[in-house]
Amino acid sequence: MAETRVAVITGGASGIGKETALKFAKKGDRVVVADFNEQAGQEVVALIEKLGGEAIFVKTDVSKLEEVEALVEKAVETFGRIDVMFNNAGIGRVTPVLDQNLKDYHDVINVNQHGVAYGIIAAGRKMRELGIRGVIINTASVFGFLASPGTFAYHATKGAVIMMTKSAALELSAYGIRVLAVAPGAVDTPIIQGYKDQGMVDAMKAKVIGNKLTQPEQVADTVYLLSLDEASAINGSVVMADEGYASFK
Repeated sequence: MAETRVAVITGGASGIGKETALKFAKKGDRVVVADFNEQAGQEVVALIEKLGGEAIFVKTDVSKLEEVEALVEKAVETFGRIDVMFNNAGIGRVTPVLDQNLKDYHDVINVNQHGVAYGIIAAGRKMRELGIRGVIINTASVFGFLASPGTFAYHATKGAVIMMTKSAALELSAYGIRVLAVAPGAVDTPIIQGYKDQGMVDAMKAKVIGNKLTQPEQVADTVYLLSLDEASAINGSVVMADEGYASFK
């Protein structure tokens, strides 16, 4: 019997990360929930344990390499291995480019772009060290392909995630490690709902097949499927989970 997998999920306290943590746990995998929000992260662990699963929470600032490395080490220390790294943590700001606050700009870059880079590096090194043919999945976005006003830094980071995914996949394949990304569109998360007063939610829904927001659990399902051996031919790819957002209108 194959050993139970271990999945590390950043941004695991809410939205897509939370639903992905629950998805992996329901499928019998052990889960490491990483987030800066300790209370919400512990609540996700409690939900997993209530379901009969195994999980731990590790408070992590993904903008710091040393904390991401410590996260990976804690996963291996606790569960003995790391099979899946889901670099999902992300933040957003809506500001016209010429009014851009440099602190906000750097915050978005540090979390969304550097956080993914650190996750690839830390998890990739540990998988190579342990000889595990693991999977690294990054959260990109339709906004890595499509432009919209007011999200200059966010676009920059998601475009970077796409190219980091492709570049890392080329190199890590030598160790049997797959690297890929999922690109959600208009997902019903706390980040998106934060833009409701600015009319962005309705504008995004209007571009989606069925005029509805994607639910976080739908993206979680996609991430889980991509992590399986049955998806082994998918490598270096960005898989759209956007209800057609990037394809129509």
